[in-house]
Amino acid sequence: MKNPRKLILIVDDFSGMRNLYRQFLAQEEFQLAFAGDGQEALEKAFQLKPDVILMDLSLPVMDGWEATRRLKADEKTRHIPVIMLSVHEMDGARDAVAKAGFDGVISKPCKPGDLTAEITRVLSRPQLH
Repeated sequence: MKNPRKLILIVDDFSGMRNLYRQFLAQEEFQLAFAGDGQEALEKAFQLKPDVILMDLSLPVMDGWEATRRLKADEKTRHIPVIMLSVHEMDGARDAVAKAGFDGVISKPCKPGDLTAEITRVLSRPQLH
């Protein structure tokens, strides 16, 4: 049993992608919560205090870049690791990714093992509270 009590907030505007992540992580016994846009992600992050947030970039209402900047700017949520979910290759934009506050990047589509490995990696880092 890995991280049975860890809560992952998955932010993606496509329900099919949210369901895919649910399937990927079902075997890992994480608790899962979902948001469909950046504003909802902020609300759920403040309410639920997840252990990790998986954040898509292209979201309605507020994009993932802005939502992450706001999370990292707030004392109550800045310690929560945020993993970027992107269909774009981000290797050339690592500085922009780090400056926005992302703690990791997963390229979509991703393999279940890659997703789990990145979540485990950020969870194993010392957290600043």
